[in-house]
Amino acid sequence: MQNPSDVKRAALHVAQTMPPLGPAPVGMVLGTGLGALADGLTDAWSMQYADIPGFPRSTVESHAGRLMRGRLHGRDVVLLCGRFHLYEGITPAQACMGVRLLGELGVARLILTNAAGGLSPLFRTGSLMAITDHINMTGQSPLTGANHDAWGPRFPDMSRVYSPRLLALAHKTALGLGIRLEQGIYAGLPGPQLETPAETRALRILGADAVGMSTVMEAVAARHMGLEILGLSCITNVNLPDCMAETSLEQVIAAAGAAEKTLRALIAAILADPDL
Repeated sequence: MQNPSDVKRAALHVAQTMPPLGPAPVGMVLGTGLGALADGLTDAWSMQYADIPGFPRSTVESHAGRLMRGRLHGRDVVLLCGRFHLYEGITPAQACMGVRLLGELGVARLILTNAAGGLSPLFRTGSLMAITDHINMTGQSPLTGANHDAWGPRFPDMSRVYSPRLLALAHKTALGLGIRLEQGIYAGLPGPQLETPAETRALRILGADAVGMSTVMEAVAARHMGLEILGLSCITNVNLPDCMAETSLEQVIAAAGAAEKTLRALIAAILADPDL
């Protein structure tokens, strides 16, 4: 379990230097290849992760490694531009320190974005998927250890990790924009190696529609704190186990970048909706 004093110290440091947040701010985690979503911020303020006490360092290419705050389509937002992954050699608690920091800063609604491999044969590269549920295949949990009761209960309910209300809002918004928004179950693996054909087939049998190496730790920690979560995946490639094509991080980043314009339009409209 995360040492609460580490998160509180980091949050105090940020709060003392960041411009004050307005009511009902929205938090976002920007995944691989999706950092340009921060370009639309007005009244932007930023802080490097390296300047936040006790914060891990983001080591993945395309992750800027900074916290940003500003206005986006009429909303106060706080962005984690880059996240932390178990394969970087960190603990589950460190992997979700960012979302716990957002919770301590007063964020109650969280949009998690990621780049994911599609498992459903109906998906296409470059499409978007709203996450309805996840399968934790990492064998780890950020809630291991002593519970911090101020954050949440010892045994938090996980029957609705991803908010049905926000999921409905995302689908309504996508329909209005003419964007095809898939939905499905995200499988979180530790990585960093990509999946074998046999693993891809097994994940599909388990019911997963997309697979990646992030998001699950953050979602568990955020839900433990009572945050309302919307998860959005950019499908950067489609894994078909009987005819697997080789892929690389460069291809994933390029595919995420190509889909980012659509994702940006969807998130902008969601933020502008008074029902958010």
